[in-house]
Amino acid sequence: MSRAKPSAIMAVAEKAKALKAAGRDIISFSIGVPNFLPGEHVYAAAREALTKDSGQYGSNRGPDALLDAFIKHLDDGGLKGYGRKNIATGIGAKHMLYSLAEALLDPGDTIAFAVPYWTTYVDIADIVGAEKRLLPCPASQNYKLTPAQLDAALPGVKLFLFNNPSNPTGMVYTKDEIAALADVLVKHPDVWIVCDDIYNRMVFDGVGYHNFVSARPELRERTVQVDSISKTYGMPGWRVGFIAGPESVAQAMVTLNSNHITNVPEVVNAAATAALAGPQTVTEQKCAEFQAKRDEVLAAVLSIPGVVCPRPQGAFYVFPDISVAFGKSHDGVKIGNDVELCNALLENKGVACVPGSAFGDPNALRISYTCPTAQLSEGLKRFREFFAELS
Repeated sequence: MSRAKPSAIMAVAEKAKALKAAGRDIISFSIGVPNFLPGEHVYAAAREALTKDSGQYGSNRGPDALLDAFIKHLDDGGLKGYGRKNIATGIGAKHMLYSLAEALLDPGDTIAFAVPYWTTYVDIADIVGAEKRLLPCPASQNYKLTPAQLDAALPGVKLFLFNNPSNPTGMVYTKDEIAALADVLVKHPDVWIVCDDIYNRMVFDGVGYHNFVSARPELRERTVQVDSISKTYGMPGWRVGFIAGPESVAQAMVTLNSNHITNVPEVVNAAATAALAGPQTVTEQKCAEFQAKRDEVLAAVLSIPGVVCPRPQGAFYVFPDISVAFGKSHDGVKIGNDVELCNALLENKGVACVPGSAFGDPNALRISYTCPTAQLSEGLKRFREFFAELS
């Protein structure tokens, strides 16, 4: 456990919370929560489940109704041909990713993923004793992996972890980009592929969600899809995650569940089933709302001289390169790096962002734009003021 580290994202959130408790006017662009609630049908399903509660253990894999709802969810998203034997459930996508690392990696095996990355990828690799092969994807290449870069990185890799749409960048790979990367993966038959695609219903501009299995069906037998109700349905605290993949991997996850968690609570399973199988109106409305907020944030950051930001097309993050500020001063305090900038921004303007170094890119910071619209506009105003005051 000495290899494990506390979440840098939560550290920022806790500092902002403490300042707010002390009476400061704080606007948080830090933690990646969707900030909306699911439809009433989800709560109705949970209440009904409580009236029928047996008090017994549930299935290590998950109840049939939830498995079937997730299979239909996959099918609607273009991932067809999965059965119950290919599915496992757990306590959120983070739990599923950790269990996959336990199931697929031995100490000393190599896991590869792009930089910027979600912070937990590094910590999971460290905890299970895996070697990390980091693939830098700076703003100059739109925070995306290239086929040549992937091809050069994969020899000797046991597991390739892919995140689309991306946290922290919000970038989404097009159908052609996915196809080109899938062609590379076909050339490396010994590599497991884990697709962390939990934002797959939060995609903008008509670009659509695309995946390796649809592009190259022969990859199905070594590809694992990870999904969750957290972001899509405004249910991060309910903690339900899924995987879809080869039967052997799904069974390994079920076996781990039997020794880790036993089962997801039945009332939670009922709510998750209702979210997946019920009306999708709230999700669709929020996707449109997030696209409008993306436009507002992107316009604000690009209005700042020297700030660079590729156009995100999914999730609810913007990841501007703010290195133009390094070496300058704000209110007499020199800004030497992303952490110092975020600290000064929080102290002086009451705006909380996460330093890019938490995601492996110290030239940037992450803005999560799910806060209420009035707060977003005020926070962006303060953000621009901060940069205008640099000298």
